[in-house]
Amino acid sequence: MSDLIEFSKLAMTLEPWRSKIVFVGGWAYRLYRYEPRAINPEYGAIFTQDADVAYGREEALEGDIKKALEGAGFKEEPNFAGGFRPPAMRYTLGEQANGFYAEFLTPLTGSGKRRNKRTKEFEVDATELNAGVVAQKLRHLDVLLHEPWLVTIPAEESGVSEAVANLRVPNPVSFMVQKLLIRDDRVSKKRAQDVLYIYDAMYLFNTVIESDLVPTWKRLEATLDEPQRKSIHAGAKALFSDVNDTIRDAVEIPEDRKIDPKEMLYICQTGFEELFGKAK
Repeated sequence: MSDLIEFSKLAMTLEPWRSKIVFVGGWAYRLYRYEPRAINPEYGAIFTQDADVAYGREEALEGDIKKALEGAGFKEEPNFAGGFRPPAMRYTLGEQANGFYAEFLTPLTGSGKRRNKRTKEFEVDATELNAGVVAQKLRHLDVLLHEPWLVTIPAEESGVSEAVANLRVPNPVSFMVQKLLIRDDRVSKKRAQDVLYIYDAMYLFNTVIESDLVPTWKRLEATLDEPQRKSIHAGAKALFSDVNDTIRDAVEIPEDRKIDPKEMLYICQTGFEELFGKAK
């Protein structure tokens, strides 16, 4: 059985909304291998159970996504940690799906606080209800929604006997840059995973950095504020100035290949230098 079947079921269920959503996180990384510009890797993608589905704050998601998910066998499960209103939700596909679940995300802007209409007191602005599903609000998520690329899972690999087409994923520049922006918010294990994702994205699209990624970066950079630009360059320097503990942890994550820490450092250093130009 294809290990993509659960994700394919999710993507097919969300077909009416696919023009307004972007699959981010680990599944974006997995889907990159179906992008024609990517180098064909000799190693497998890292398995991930959760599928992160993002949409822009300006998007009007019509219809009832929750009802569609329930009709496809997904179950809404609340996470009451943090006391958010409404509580954060995940949408699980059941025990037979090896714990596969989806979460919805949308950008967080402003102070991160909002006034409760009932109590008139300020509370954490962490979630919102849209089209029947509860999405978590996150900083810098809007970067992942900039100029998404389209990929298609071929019928022979989807697990559902047909191609799953026109899936929107972050362009590789947005994918890497967002991880630089959130680096200080990540625990060490997650930061190491992000470094591996950056390395793999840089490797997969190494041959199109100049032709495709540099122009994409210039357009993305124009949408960022100065603190974000500074944070991105500082992040590249902090993570990839030398072979540090984060890189050492990152190369230990894959089980089907050996990565030399010096190779990871070199690929990321030279890739970002080509992408951003000379360090600022």
